[in-house]
Amino acid sequence: MTQLEKARRGLLSEEMKIAAAQEGVEAEVIRQGMVEGTIVICRNVNHAGIKPLAIGRGLCTKVNANIGTSRDNNDLELELEKMRVAEAAGADAVMDLSTGGDLAAIRKAVMARTTVAVGTVPIYQAAVKALGEHKAIADMTADDLFDVIEENGRDGVDFITVHCGVTRASVETVEKQGRVLGIVSRGGSMTANWMRCNGRENPLYEEYDRLLSIARRYEMVLSLGDGLRPGAIADATDSGQIHELILLGQLAARAREAGVQVMIEGPGHVPIRDIEANIRLQKKLCAGAPFYVLGPLPTDIAPGYDHITSAIGGAIAASAGADFLCYVTPAEHLRLPTLADVRDGVIAAKIAGHIADIAKGISGAAERDRKMSEARKTFDWQGQVDLSLDPEKTVALLEKSRSANEEGCTMCGEFCAIKLGRK
Repeated sequence: MTQLEKARRGLLSEEMKIAAAQEGVEAEVIRQGMVEGTIVICRNVNHAGIKPLAIGRGLCTKVNANIGTSRDNNDLELELEKMRVAEAAGADAVMDLSTGGDLAAIRKAVMARTTVAVGTVPIYQAAVKALGEHKAIADMTADDLFDVIEENGRDGVDFITVHCGVTRASVETVEKQGRVLGIVSRGGSMTANWMRCNGRENPLYEEYDRLLSIARRYEMVLSLGDGLRPGAIADATDSGQIHELILLGQLAARAREAGVQVMIEGPGHVPIRDIEANIRLQKKLCAGAPFYVLGPLPTDIAPGYDHITSAIGGAIAASAGADFLCYVTPAEHLRLPTLADVRDGVIAAKIAGHIADIAKGISGAAERDRKMSEARKTFDWQGQVDLSLDPEKTVALLEKSRSANEEGCTMCGEFCAIKLGRK
């Protein structure tokens, strides 16, 4: 019996109870959300060493950090250190997006050392395997892809991105309308190319029940990928994106019927005026399924600062109802992130998520800000450090004013407004 089926029978599983304790809500809230499809719990049956991760309506906004090798930079130990840095900075999950080296070995190393939920994109491994056998990506078979998905489940992966909504019809919609930047999702582009070269439908759509069977066996949450997401604000909310979203809503319903938990992935580049509408549209078309968004990024012209761009978009998106933010680092669109980039990306996303949690009225969110204000009022420096989202940086920047007997920082010193106000 899967977690979803237990919830439907009124049973409170260990995972539901643990998740509820972490969120500060009653376990019944988690169970009912699972029944409605508005909450998922990520924990593969073979990954019992981690705490279950609950994502969805009424819960605090979660943050994912992407790590992974490329063919240009294939350093496993560096990626494992990025994972450690991301977790230390507060990431709730990591996704291994490796495309270089022995992907199975990399994934197993990640699974062995992680303390949080892990996600993958199985088509990457299938594509890399094909190239390693001196074949084209288009030479992959449906069995090749499903074998990799099975392997991911067996290894303990908690959630997988699968581009089931990239169909011949949805790709044709994109091509007919025309885009500035076309298909920017790697998995979406691989799938579209495979269909074009083989003259066949997407196996993940055509054999969806086969996918559900594997996900059910390992309790993997399906993250239905937005393979046709916009990569430029000029392409946002076009007919191709909406066509895919409609399909994902239908597939989400089929997953729930099969006892499989599901969340939906959302757009990347979206002008700020359209962000809230995109969230509301997803919630309507997908019956309130948890929404996992990349950013979103409300401008295209900030390379080097896209962690800031995405934090702006992410705060708006999560305030409107998005549940899971995929971090974006300063290196986005430029290169693989460094350790510092990973840390900055996680902190930026955590800030966005916390801002949204205040707006959503999540228990304890605003109280933390109130405590920070009280610590500032009394010049409780340690309290301010402890309450900050990035204590390490807070300590590094803090300079207490000697002229004000450490009641104030070096910005104002004896002219500190709070100090003067007390007099």
